[in-house]
Amino acid sequence: MNSQSAATRATRTKAEDVDTALRLWVVLARAYGAVSKQAELDIARHGLTGMEFGILEVLHHKGPLLLGEIQRKVLVTSGGITYLVDKLEAKGLVERQECPEDRRARYAALTAAGATLIRKIFPAHAKVLAQVLSGLDTDEQEEATKLLRKLGLAAADQPDE
Repeated sequence: MNSQSAATRATRTKAEDVDTALRLWVVLARAYGAVSKQAELDIARHGLTGMEFGILEVLHHKGPLLLGEIQRKVLVTSGGITYLVDKLEAKGLVERQECPEDRRARYAALTAAGATLIRKIFPAHAKVLAQVLSGLDTDEQEEATKLLRKLGLAAADQPDE
């Protein structure tokens, strides 16, 4: 099978490779959009945005973190993380804490209300995601995870131009 795959790849034209890559991009974007929409709808029921939920979730699983660490984990800009933590702080779900080693740095931590909320909603949200992703069986999900990780790592290795 591998030799047949290699032979098939060798006989394809560059135009066919480009067409295949473009189809993959469209399918990937549409699949992400559909799954993301369902996740956002579930999160919105709790008066949160996806990014706010992401911050609560990372603090729930990792404990208090420096704002820069949260920023890298939830993939938001430095200005965006400040804005989001401000919003969560105003909702009484997150608090800022001083960093004893560096007076310029700040930790974000869940308040008691934030911890209670995320403990309550995270398990149900995980079930929603499992249902949304059930279009693939467990083996297919594992294979898709492996392939998408490979794709992401290869894309990250591309030079910025």
